[in-house]
Amino acid sequence: MENKRKNSRKRQAILEALCATKEHPTAEMLYQQLKADYPELSLGTVYRNLGVLAEEGLAVSVCRVAGQERYDADTAPHAHFVCRRCRKVMDMELPRAVRDSCRELDREYGFAAEECSLTIRGLCSSCRSLQAS
Repeated sequence: MENKRKNSRKRQAILEALCATKEHPTAEMLYQQLKADYPELSLGTVYRNLGVLAEEGLAVSVCRVAGQERYDADTAPHAHFVCRRCRKVMDMELPRAVRDSCRELDREYGFAAEECSLTIRGLCSSCRSLQAS
C-alpha cells in the first residue's frame, strides 16, 4: 500500500517560496520569509516539510554552508558553486565531462545512476575582485 501524504497549506507555501528563489535558502531563511503569513509556523515544521519535499523529489538538499543545509527546488541535474567568502550558492550547468563520466560508469560497472551532484567551492567573481583590490 502506497503511503500518500496529505498536502498541507504550510508545505505548499514552503514549496512555493523555494520555487520562487534561486538563492538556495536554508530552512531558517524560508521560516523568516513565511512566518508573517503563517504565524503558527515553526522552524521545526519547515525542516520536516523540506525533508518531505526532498523525499517526494520536489526539492533537493544541495550542500551545507556554514553548518546550514541549503535547498533547491530545481531537481534537474545541475552543479553548484559555493563562494567561501559571501556564502552564495549558484547554479551551474553540469559539465559535459561529468555527464559523460556517469554514463561511462553505468556501462563499465552496470550501474543505473539516478542522480549525480557536483559542488564546487571557491571565490565567486565579485569576491575574487574584492580580494584582488
